[in-house]
Amino acid sequence: MIDLKDLRENPGKYREGCRKKGMAVDIDRLLALDEQRRTLATQRDNLRAEQGKVEKEIGPQIGRLAGSIKKAEGAERAKLEAELEALKARPASFKTQVQELETRLQGLEPELHSLLLTVPLPPDADVPVGTSSDDNVEIRRWNPGADKGPCGCAFDTSKSYEQNRGFRPKNHIDLVRDLGLADFERGVKMAGTRSYVLTGDGMLLHQAVLKYAFDFMTLRNGFKAMSVPVLVREEAMVGTGFFPAGREQAYHIPESGGTALQSGAGTSTGQETGATQDKYLTGTGEVGLMALHMGEILREEDLPLKYTTVSTCFRREAGAAGKDTAGLYRIHQFDKVEQVVICRADEAESRAWHKKMIGYVEELLQSLGLAYRLLQCCTGDLGVKNADMIDVESWMPGRGEVLKDGSTTGAYGETHSASRLYDYQCRRLNMRYRAGGEGGKGATTFCHSLNNTVLASPRVLIPILEMWQNQDGSVTVPPVLRPYMGGKERIG
Repeated sequence: MIDLKDLRENPGKYREGCRKKGMAVDIDRLLALDEQRRTLATQRDNLRAEQGKVEKEIGPQIGRLAGSIKKAEGAERAKLEAELEALKARPASFKTQVQELETRLQGLEPELHSLLLTVPLPPDADVPVGTSSDDNVEIRRWNPGADKGPCGCAFDTSKSYEQNRGFRPKNHIDLVRDLGLADFERGVKMAGTRSYVLTGDGMLLHQAVLKYAFDFMTLRNGFKAMSVPVLVREEAMVGTGFFPAGREQAYHIPESGGTALQSGAGTSTGQETGATQDKYLTGTGEVGLMALHMGEILREEDLPLKYTTVSTCFRREAGAAGKDTAGLYRIHQFDKVEQVVICRADEAESRAWHKKMIGYVEELLQSLGLAYRLLQCCTGDLGVKNADMIDVESWMPGRGEVLKDGSTTGAYGETHSASRLYDYQCRRLNMRYRAGGEGGKGATTFCHSLNNTVLASPRVLIPILEMWQNQDGSVTVPPVLRPYMGGKERIG
């Protein structure tokens, strides 16, 4: 959520942010509603103050009249009683007016809140302007040398796989089938399209990469290991910025309307503000890691908080019909090691952490011998909540253009995404810190947050299997994974 005060003072900044991100939000309507709310609130507060003043002033008058009534008779008594009732009615008239203003304020709140939730965080000025992922800009790429390359040889993504390795590669779907690493047919039988069952060495490799990535972040880089729910309330999804914009991607489990798993959800304002107790399956561990401290005031000396988790993730892949329907690339359920940093409200600190978190991923991919590139996402590919985002794409020999001889050119495929959000999530989550050191009494400030994929599997198995395959159809286990595979050096 954006800073409403900043929106009032700099509306052009947010109009331009919406334009750059390609999002239609009625900023003028939002400002008009905000002005109405502030005007009504001022009128209400003034009436309350006047009501208090009147009540204080008429108290002694009521006492005097009550005393006079006891002594009066006949017409004089009736007159004094009428005056007393008129005095008592004055505060009541204020109360009625206040209640009317409260009703009008409550009527404005749903639309105002709903609109405010849709305003995107403006992109940073150094983010390239574009309309879609087609306009993303490559920053750099890394190819493994002979010391880290698959099977002890260098790999150059500007050349074909056959030129690099001396044989035509299989894609991961063929490798999985031939080596018995997954069962797609039975997965689909049980759970529908984009489902799978990892089997044998496929499941062992999946668990190995997850444990390796988790240990890499916790034991080597000092992130705190956390377990978080993957079934959360609406407040967590709204607070982390995945609702309302990403609602169509989430699986919805209603608490009141039966127990069947449903996809999609309603769009009532009540739901957007967390009025229901319905649950949602998360699409990333980021939701649980960030929602841990919602509604809390943290201590500045405890920042930054560095958390990592491994969790099962669920995504409907709405709008992805016909895209990567075969194999392990675009699926409904997967496991992911996620990293989150919650730091002080300092842009330079946020930018420094962004680079550092990307660095962790680069070191991890290099240790696995996987070629990759970094992409600077353009404004139109940032989404609602990001000021900046860097995608990491790994080289997958089985992707790309299919040639006449049936081989593929190879192509990069997204495996990681690193986001810088400043205080956008923390405002929605009401997560602040208090400055001033131990026992400090300084003002509270909204924290900044960042997140980045450490590793998502089974998608990462695609480049591992395809890059580390051998001419005889077997797959060499990358050396860093062998301790997690019981010392196994080869699959097949």
